[in-house]
Amino acid sequence: MVLCLVTTLVHVVLVFLHVAPANTVSKRYSPTVNAWVYPYFEQNWRLFAPDPDSVNRQILARTAHTGSDGSVKVSAWFDLTAVDNSAVEHNPFPSHTAQNLLRRAWTTYTETHGGDDKSRTERALMIQKYLRNIAADRFDSHNSGPFDFIQLRVVTHPIPAPGSSPRTPAEVRLLPWWKVTTHEK
Repeated sequence: MVLCLVTTLVHVVLVFLHVAPANTVSKRYSPTVNAWVYPYFEQNWRLFAPDPDSVNRQILARTAHTGSDGSVKVSAWFDLTAVDNSAVEHNPFPSHTAQNLLRRAWTTYTETHGGDDKSRTERALMIQKYLRNIAADRFDSHNSGPFDFIQLRVVTHPIPAPGSSPRTPAEVRLLPWWKVTTHEK
């Protein structure tokens, strides 16, 4: 009982420091606050002022497995976005996870990594692992067989403005191969 009360109090204080305007206390304890808040308790105001996407993204994954003879077997690309879309389509009560988990993980990845895929902060490294684990879990649940590495390819199609005829070509971003350990699959 006491442990629950203390945990609740600590949680409320840390989330308050996260959403409060910058002050001496929140600046001093910023690393601790961010470690507690991200990625599970992130606060934003998108519910009241949504920022709709101006692009359609297709996130694909493929895996590689090194056999006992040293040969490397690379899988075909698997469309992670199509899995999310099929879970939402024709579902009157789609889950928040099906709608947003992969999309938000990718958006946060691009915010923390820019265009060079280098993790320069602890948060960037955490988001990279988060995205890798989402992709590995989704790939593993739809395909059988072991894998040691996973790679993502993101195809971004800009949504043209109403009345505009020229279509902008799709942008393709290929991420590096990420090592996946057994306990992460």
